[in-house]
Amino acid sequence: MRAFFFATLMALMPLAGLAQSAATLIADRLVIDQNRRLIATGNVEAFLGSARLTAREIRFDRGSGRLEIIGPITLQDGEDIQILANAASLDPKLQSGLLSGARLILNQQLRLNADQIKRSQGHLTELEEPSVTSCKICGNETPLWQIKAQRVVHDQTLQRLYFYQARLLIKDVPVLYIPRLHLPDPSVERASGFLIPSLVSTSQLGTGVRVPYFWALDAHRDLTITPYLSARTRTVGLRYRQAFVTGDLQVDWALTDDTLRPGATRGFVFAQGQYALPDDFNFGFALEVVSDDAYLQEYGVSAKDRLTNDVSLWRARADQYIGLSALNFKSLREGEENATLPTLVLDGTYEARMPAMLGGTLQTSLSSHSHYRTSTADVLGRDVNRLNAEADWLRQWTLSSGVQLAAQFGTTMDAFRIHQDSGFDSAQAAMAPRAALTLRLPMQRQTKQARQNLEPVAMIGWAGDTGLALPNDESTRVEFDEGNLFALSRFPRPDRREAGAFGAFGLGWSRLPPNGGSQSLTFGQILRAAPDSGFTLSSGLSGGSSDLLMAGQIIAPGGNALALRSLFNERLDFTKAELRGTWQAGGHSLSGSYLWLREDSAELRLRDTSEFNLSSGVKLTRHWQANADWRFDLADDRSATAGLGLTYNNECVTVNFSVDRRYTASTSLEPSTNLGFTVGLRGFSAQKGTERFARTCRK
Repeated sequence: MRAFFFATLMALMPLAGLAQSAATLIADRLVIDQNRRLIATGNVEAFLGSARLTAREIRFDRGSGRLEIIGPITLQDGEDIQILANAASLDPKLQSGLLSGARLILNQQLRLNADQIKRSQGHLTELEEPSVTSCKICGNETPLWQIKAQRVVHDQTLQRLYFYQARLLIKDVPVLYIPRLHLPDPSVERASGFLIPSLVSTSQLGTGVRVPYFWALDAHRDLTITPYLSARTRTVGLRYRQAFVTGDLQVDWALTDDTLRPGATRGFVFAQGQYALPDDFNFGFALEVVSDDAYLQEYGVSAKDRLTNDVSLWRARADQYIGLSALNFKSLREGEENATLPTLVLDGTYEARMPAMLGGTLQTSLSSHSHYRTSTADVLGRDVNRLNAEADWLRQWTLSSGVQLAAQFGTTMDAFRIHQDSGFDSAQAAMAPRAALTLRLPMQRQTKQARQNLEPVAMIGWAGDTGLALPNDESTRVEFDEGNLFALSRFPRPDRREAGAFGAFGLGWSRLPPNGGSQSLTFGQILRAAPDSGFTLSSGLSGGSSDLLMAGQIIAPGGNALALRSLFNERLDFTKAELRGTWQAGGHSLSGSYLWLREDSAELRLRDTSEFNLSSGVKLTRHWQANADWRFDLADDRSATAGLGLTYNNECVTVNFSVDRRYTASTSLEPSTNLGFTVGLRGFSAQKGTERFARTCRK
């Protein structure tokens, strides 16, 4: 039977030194020899605070006040520090002493081997002539990489590793010598220091290297400095982040001197922030500035072709919404002139709902909008101000047959002010009533396999004609989908409103299995008493009857999904078609989309658009992963972009290789190819995810 010894009872014995350590000792056998030494043998365990020590034998000598420990020894100090040794001489508190034939393991990942380890002051661990690696070593084999040093000190309090006279070896071949080096230990989530460098090669900038340095200013702020050097560029990038009690801020900035535009200072500034204010209000802003149209894509910063600067204030409650925003746009697209684009936009919105007479709900909204062009030319420099108001009474009944009847009665009020366009009256205003009745018959069927829902819907609506003749600056693209099938107006903005009588019909079906996932399908169409000339041909809404809308979605229990949306006429001629899907299983993944749009000069689309995107990931082996993406323009019969990546991951190293090709060209951009290569030594950076690559040694 195992014997238990509690140091708190040692006051009854002449071993006060161990008693003062407040340790607990457990062993198969405990004896006190003639020299008054305490000897514990057989499955020995000692506990002190967060430290736990296991050994074959422990001897406590009162005269020297030392613990002599015979291994194999395992000293576990908290969750992140483990020491393995053959023998040790430690103080009773396990804080200071020597361990021979020892190995220090940090965060179950980084291994530091040394003939001798010295512990002192309870938080310092010093290793003489150690080898450091995160690679698991089987037998006498050489690790893939290791760092050998004259001395390494681990400061548990500061969570730092200090290397003296360090040499990096790849398979025993020295590749780098660093006299002094300090790194965070693997338990650190945020620490100042160099991040993984990357080797980058592009057809425009040549071969270069990025060496990011992360500077943790304090617990709430950090700065990442990334020099990028090649034969054709000298670039410094900065990223500043700060977390506040009520919000956050991020600023990205770069300054460049390159041979692509000699003598010109190039770069960009992106900033964004969001903050919670009193009384449920929120404030946000975004800043996007770039030196020239080609910079973002040439340096791989972003694929943006339009920049947005905005300031916004909003509050959303269950029965009220308030929003104010100011936006400034800048186009980087070839052929677009910013002077004739509405680059400054001001918006204000107020929406509210409240109980109303006859058991209904009163829903009101008030919106204002202004957009300005810097051009002063007639027509091309047109500026517009508008004020729009809506008020609707809504009520719903459920009849004894299960039919749901919904009624809506209301009015719209619109006022416009048009400047610098002689083709339209400068001041226009009008009011128009509107009404709608909607019938729904929700039906449900429950079986052991699934719950199915079927709902036919019919709507009759009418809206008065305002008679306004207005330029179309906002509702230039109309999307007809299941979200606005039963709306009184399908224009995205109130500078256009549908008028006249119409009917909308639809059928919705869904299936919900008990094990998760779902399937759904929606059909719908709109019939009008008279065509609305405001809709373009490709919107699917022109003519007396709209195209037939079909939308479906399949979601598997594991998250795999397939979605389809299309518009087609009675001859099955498609106006729009979109297919999206995603699949993943066993470490493999595939996602893609296909888009087809009919040509429409009213939407500045002079020919059909047809393209597909594919993105895939294949787990080749336990450690190798391949990724690929491809965007192909079927209308032009050519690739737009393509990319390939290869990643190797094991317990001690991460290697990434990527190649990306952009085939499109413009006056400011040439087709380009980018190559990227990074090697990361695992064990010195914060963990990403929970996946571990524990290697097993075969006997």
